[in-house]
Amino acid sequence: MSTLQTGGFASMVPQIEGANFLNLLIVDDERAIREVCRDVAQSMGFNAHIADSAEHAYRMLDPHGIDVVLLDLKLPGAGGLEALHQIHERRPDVVVIVVTGYGTVHSAVQAMKKGAYDYVTKPFSMDELRLLLSRVASHLKLKTENRVLREKIKSKQGFGSIVGRAAEMERLYRIIAKAAQSSHPVLILGESGTGKELVARSIHYSGPFHDKPFIPVDCGSLVPTLIESELFGYVKGAFTGAVQAKDGLLAIADGGTVFLDEIGEMPVDLQAKLLRAIQEKEIRPVGSTKRISINVRILAATNRDLEQGVSQGTFRRDLYFRLNVLTLRIPPLRDRRQDIPLLAGYFLDHLSRDAGHERILDDDALKAMLSYDWPGNVRELENCLERACALTTGPIIHIQDLPSSIYEANSSPGKSESSSKIMPMAELEKQTILGTIDQLNGDKLLAARLLGIGKTTLYRKLKEYSSHGLAN
Repeated sequence: MSTLQTGGFASMVPQIEGANFLNLLIVDDERAIREVCRDVAQSMGFNAHIADSAEHAYRMLDPHGIDVVLLDLKLPGAGGLEALHQIHERRPDVVVIVVTGYGTVHSAVQAMKKGAYDYVTKPFSMDELRLLLSRVASHLKLKTENRVLREKIKSKQGFGSIVGRAAEMERLYRIIAKAAQSSHPVLILGESGTGKELVARSIHYSGPFHDKPFIPVDCGSLVPTLIESELFGYVKGAFTGAVQAKDGLLAIADGGTVFLDEIGEMPVDLQAKLLRAIQEKEIRPVGSTKRISINVRILAATNRDLEQGVSQGTFRRDLYFRLNVLTLRIPPLRDRRQDIPLLAGYFLDHLSRDAGHERILDDDALKAMLSYDWPGNVRELENCLERACALTTGPIIHIQDLPSSIYEANSSPGKSESSSKIMPMAELEKQTILGTIDQLNGDKLLAARLLGIGKTTLYRKLKEYSSHGLAN
């Protein structure tokens, strides 16, 4: 008993929610330790079993449906690390907590690298054991909930590859289904990161021309001359470097769809040429005198206010009305917060499969994500989880693993005061962008990627802040 500090009565310990369905196996060659640990575990609601050797433990794994193993690394016969390996070979989903003696923490670190969930060093108190078992019960409860959530996602995740069950998304799905069956132009509106290209792909691949090309064009990342040559093509010798003719995307996508992302960034003179191509269903390649017939559907998207652009003269009124035959407006993530757990489960499922390790969110991290406004929307959420998975060392993502903008907003003493203050979205967006660039020591390209916005959009925002004296 010298390696165990009882320090209290196990019968007084409250049961842990979810633990009464968990089977715990205590593997230790000291009888006193096995029995005391079993008493504590049973008082918390675990179905506790004991084994005095590694071979004994192997025989008990399947018949008892063991979920958790408390494994002493110093066992007679097989070494603890070998026992850990054999347990995971027989039951890969079992959670293993290793017990190591004082001064041999190095062995515990090795065990963690080989897949152990956590470790405790002898002598340990009953409070330490209760805390560990409580954490394991919470971990497995979250794991089960995530598994159920993933099954729900597989059975009904939304429309096509779009994830969401909020009422706003259900309305969006109905419009997408109708738009998919027509050949009219569609204007997709939404903030950066809401998934405008995903909606465009859903329209195309849900329609009768799904076997035809779908070609996206980012109007915000291409210089004007390049947009024109990409869309309309060019003939040999049309300009310096045009050593051979090239077909335009509007011709290549014959019978299919061209998706013009960030259409609001397109120069006015090119807007006129695009309008003519849509109306007359023909194009003239750069440098050519001949016109080519086209058969293509146009889907366009923007995060800008095109009506304001029309009034300011930066967007052609006739093109606006030509594109605005059908309009889809994607709700920002802050207006459908109930979809955040669903989206998080979807992204973590993909990240876990890619990494070969399961990752789940603890309650505090999920609460923080639910209360955050997500100015970068779904793309920011995905990048947030990708970053958290890269930083965390265990299977559970804690609130501290989230970006500082989320963590600090939910942990600072002045949170209650700041959360009651209403801040315009433009101001919140500005603070997020400038704060991210500052944290990244001025790396604008990395900031754009983490925020989930295009680099052209970022530079345009910074230019706006600078012109208004806001970039300091």
